Amino acid sequence: MSEELLSSSVADAPPMEFALGSTPCTPDLDHHPRFVFTCDVISQSVMVSKGTLRAMQAAERQQQRESQRYLRELERLARQHVKLTEMEQARLEVETWDSRLEVLLSVHKSKADPWDWRALSAALPPPRPQRTSHHEYRARQLALVAHPVERHSEAILLEQARTQDEQGFQQATKAYTDEQAEWQKLKDLARRVLDQDDAALSEVLTDFCQIPEITDLGTSFHFTPCTMDLVECKLSVCASRAIPTQTKTLTSTGKVSVKPMPKARFHEIHEDYVCGCMLRVAREAFAIVPIDTLLMTASTDILDAAQGPIPPQPVFSAILSRAIVTDPDFGSLNPSEAMDNLLHRGDFKASRKTGDFKAVTPLLPADAVSVAAHETPLHQLVINAKARHVQLKSMITMLFPDFSSATPIPPEA
Repeated sequence: MSEELLSSSVADAPPMEFALGSTPCTPDLDHHPRFVFTCDVISQSVMVSKGTLRAMQAAERQQQRESQRYLRELERLARQHVKLTEMEQARLEVETWDSRLEVLLSVHKSKADPWDWRALSAALPPPRPQRTSHHEYRARQLALVAHPVERHSEAILLEQARTQDEQGFQQATKAYTDEQAEWQKLKDLARRVLDQDDAALSEVLTDFCQIPEITDLGTSFHFTPCTMDLVECKLSVCASRAIPTQTKTLTSTGKVSVKPMPKARFHEIHEDYVCGCMLRVAREAFAIVPIDTLLMTASTDILDAAQGPIPPQPVFSAILSRAIVTDPDFGSLNPSEAMDNLLHRGDFKASRKTGDFKAVTPLLPADAVSVAAHETPLHQLVINAKARHVQLKSMITMLFPDFSSATPIPPEA
C-alpha cells in the first residue's frame, strides 16, 4: 500500500526542469513535492550509510586490536622460543661433551671382523668375460619390424651395434685383468701370512689395521714382527689432543657451566684412555693376523711439576694374548683393571695418588717368550672352552629356536 502511494505521489508531481550546465530555473525546488520527497529518501540513505560506516570502522578497529593482541602473543612466543632455543643449545653442548667422553672411555669395546686367510688363499679366480652380441641381436630385431623406408640404414645400425658389443667386451676384459691381479696379489699375501712371513705380517698390519677413531685424535702405532707368534707394537697417545681439560654441566637455569677438570679426574680418564687404546689396537691386530701374543708399549705425554710438559715417554708395557682379548665379556671390562691383571710394567695405582704417569722400562720380546713358555695350558683351555660354549649356544638357538626350551643347555661354569 505504501509503495502504491509512493508511486502515485511521485507520478502526480509536476515535472522538474533543469538547464544542462546551469542552475535550475523552474520551479521552486524548496517547495516541489518530488524534490522534497527525494531529499528525505536521500537523507535516510545517508544516515544508514553513516551507521554502516561507523559499524565497519568499529569492526576494523576491533580487528586491528585483535591483530595487535595476536602480534603481541606471537612476539611473546617468539621470545620464549629464543629462550627455549638457547636452553636446547646448552643441553646439546653438554650432551655432546658427555658423548665425546663416552667415546673416549669405550674405545676398547669395538673390534674388526676376523680375516679368514685360509679362505682367501683358496679363493677361486674371478670369471673370465665372454664376448656377447647383445646390441647386434637387438639391432636385428628392430630392423625386422622397421618401416621399409628406414631399412636402408640397417647396415649402419648393425655396424654400430657390433662396435658397442666390442667396446663392452674390452671394458669387461680390462676390469677382469685388474680383478685377476688383485686376486693373485691377495692370494699370495694370504699364503705368506699363513706361513708366518714377517714381511707379510708387517705389510698386512700396516695396510689393514686402520683405526680412525683414535688416529684422528693424535694416536699412532707401529708393528714389528718378532717371531712366528709374537708381534711388538709401540703405541703413542696424545692426551692433550684427545682428552678435554674442562668439564661441562647443565645448571638448573638451563645454562652451561664450564669448569676446569680436576687433576684426579683428568688422570683417571687419561689412564683409561691409554689402556683402552692398547686393548683396541690388540683386538684389531688379532682379528687381522693369526698370531697368539702381542707385546705392547704405550707412550704418552707426561706433565712434570718441576720441568713442565716433557716429550712422550713409555708409561705402560704389557703382554696380551689372543685368548684374553677374545673374551666374550670383553665389552664390560674396565680397561685399567683388565690391564692390571696382565703381565705388565707400570704402576697405575701409584700414579693415581700423584696424578702423574711415571716413565717405565718397556718389556722385551724375551719376556713375552718366557711367559708363553710357562703359561698354563689348562687356563687357556678353560677360556677357549667358555668362548666356544657361548658361540655354540647362540648358533643352536638361532638354528633351532625350540631346541633351547626342550633341551636346556647347562649354565656356564
